[in-house]
Amino acid sequence: MEGLINGPLAMWRLLPLWFRGLVRAMRPRQWIKNGLIFIPVLFDRKISLSNPEPTLRVALGFVLFCLAASSIYLLNDAVDVERDRLHPKKRFRPIANGDLPLRLALAMAVILPILSVVVAWLYSVPLAIVLIVYLLKQVAYSFYLKNVVLVDVIVLAAGYILRVMAGAVVITVTHFSPWLYVCIGMLSLFLAVGKRRQELILLGNGASDVRATYKDYNMALLDDMLRMVTTSSIITYTLYTVEAPTSFGGPAMLLTVPFAVYGIFRYLYLIHVRGEGGAPDEVALKDKPLMLDAALFVLVAGLIIYIAPRFV
Repeated sequence: MEGLINGPLAMWRLLPLWFRGLVRAMRPRQWIKNGLIFIPVLFDRKISLSNPEPTLRVALGFVLFCLAASSIYLLNDAVDVERDRLHPKKRFRPIANGDLPLRLALAMAVILPILSVVVAWLYSVPLAIVLIVYLLKQVAYSFYLKNVVLVDVIVLAAGYILRVMAGAVVITVTHFSPWLYVCIGMLSLFLAVGKRRQELILLGNGASDVRATYKDYNMALLDDMLRMVTTSSIITYTLYTVEAPTSFGGPAMLLTVPFAVYGIFRYLYLIHVRGEGGAPDEVALKDKPLMLDAALFVLVAGLIIYIAPRFV
């Protein structure tokens, strides 16, 4: 077992430092966010072994979105390189610590979005348009909007909604509810506000040196915002399970509400008790109760959407 583990690690260390830095700067762990693109094909009951085309179409969209998102990560790190060097965690990022040359990072930040948009345009024009909107939004965020208080978290939330939209435009949806956009929007606001709150605690008095908007945020404001989006997330998802046409088994989708509520409560626990939550993707991948809850949510939702209709 040790040999199996050490083998890939040894091969990884043999790769050029700049290449390893490039892969790390593309942040593969954060590609989990792009998994939202599969929500429409899942909830629209399009995943099928007998007809894999819709799933494959969305899978290609996922790859293209990962390339586009990675280009934005590279751009953000290149723009924020000096501020990242003041951050206790971000100073270890490849560009900030010198593993990835700045010029190479900027070159890839140009090549990757062009590649993703061109392939998307040849494959699905609506997907290409969503990618272009996403890229323009992220560029605006990198250079200006991230320094506008309150707008910064709203823009971040919009990125998650665009991911879901990308999954809806590459297939023909028949049971997709607009309520799902509202649910994802509220949940992404919940995560964005939680991240701002934890970073404000982590950075302390030096927060405004790392991000300009932190001088306009305080704990009272962020806690109030967190309460609002927490409540809104639970209410909108509950309404979705009742009203959404994806509930093939009638109100059966209400059975997934406890898992959604637990997931939100667990994340709040990690924020307030464990002091985590600064990076939602990292929390989701290392907290076992949260991972188990997510797996059970997908399992129950899958049974309701794909199995229950056979008995109706």
